Amino acid sequence: MDTFWASFYRAQSNKDGCLLATTISSTAISQLKSHPNFLQTLNANLSQCLRGYTVVSAWTDILTACHTFSQAPSNPTTRYKAYKDVVSALHRGYSNNALQAWTIPCLYTAGETLRRLALFADTHAPTTALILPESPSEASLPNQNLEDCARQINRLFSLCLSDDSRISSSRKWALYNLANLLFKIYFRLNRISLCKNILRSIAVQADELPPLSAFPKSHQVTYNYYTGVLAFLSEDYPLADKYLSEAHAKCLSTSTRNLDLILMYLIPTRLLTSHRIPSKRLLAQSQFLEGLFGPVCDAVRNADPAGFEAALERGEEVFVKQRLHLTLERAKYVLLRNLCRRVFLAAPRLENGERRTRVPLTEFGAALRVRGAGKAGFDGRDGDEVECLLANLIYRDLVKGYIARERGMVVLSRNAAFPGTGC
Repeated sequence: MDTFWASFYRAQSNKDGCLLATTISSTAISQLKSHPNFLQTLNANLSQCLRGYTVVSAWTDILTACHTFSQAPSNPTTRYKAYKDVVSALHRGYSNNALQAWTIPCLYTAGETLRRLALFADTHAPTTALILPESPSEASLPNQNLEDCARQINRLFSLCLSDDSRISSSRKWALYNLANLLFKIYFRLNRISLCKNILRSIAVQADELPPLSAFPKSHQVTYNYYTGVLAFLSEDYPLADKYLSEAHAKCLSTSTRNLDLILMYLIPTRLLTSHRIPSKRLLAQSQFLEGLFGPVCDAVRNADPAGFEAALERGEEVFVKQRLHLTLERAKYVLLRNLCRRVFLAAPRLENGERRTRVPLTEFGAALRVRGAGKAGFDGRDGDEVECLLANLIYRDLVKGYIARERGMVVLSRNAAFPGTGC
């Protein structure tokens, strides 16, 4: 108890928002459980360090809700609802302008604590009900606490977004943290489309917000990661590369789990945007991802369609879960580009020392058969299929040239016929 008030007094006197935020964490609040006289002495304790009726009133509501949470039974749903009252009291305090901007780390702690409690409540909810609900709306729904948590954090997000104070004393400094919490929740609920509403809201306020680089690095990395993943899922791979690369560059090397999450999408993004194999140095940053993506990259590098399909099959469970499988299927075209390049390089040079630019379609078909491309869906026996494949490569800018159908050959560009490969 003394530790709680000592931290609270010191935070208020020094205007230390991070220290103040620790006093409303679930760990700190648990100290209040063994002090039944907490509410009786609350006003006296607050009056020692706070001035002004609105400020004292706001913290009275917040700490009263904290005390109620400390007395709540161990039922996860009850604990979630009790802490939701703490968040509501914080919302009222900021709405009434009783809480200054230096206290916004309290929003970080409250939002994250509420999210964790909601997750715990949903994962420990009973799977069957002993008594049938009177109406469908009363039935226990999966993730109902997390969905409610999203609404509560969205209220905080809107509260901060609408703050028109000077930026030095604005609640907008909490925007990216709250946005990141909402991203985590929406991804968990598989309602990824709702994330775009958050992005649009921030984009509208872009001129009134400090640059992202002015926010804490942890906010930057998480926001760039989720923005990059959203671009990845929308198949905007250049934009995904931009945001994921920024997240990767600013992520601490000691944050191995965060690096794994970023690289999980950055590696296939690089494969598709640069049409080059990710470096071994990049893959080596994660032993797990090296084992997952290494065989895929080796198959693409060696133009091995059968090995590519085997690598996708081995990692299928992870690839499907992370929504990577269909994207990695597109890397098949990079592999086939490399195979066509090998056909181009295998032919002897012309008498003038230059490489030929006209390659019969039958040679590409033979290469597909030799390399076991049948397992990848291309057997090379059908000339029309080979022609369609090459047309796709040309359309995707993986090969420069055109198909001369009447002669049954591909006419390649004299310069950089296979962009990004050096020839």
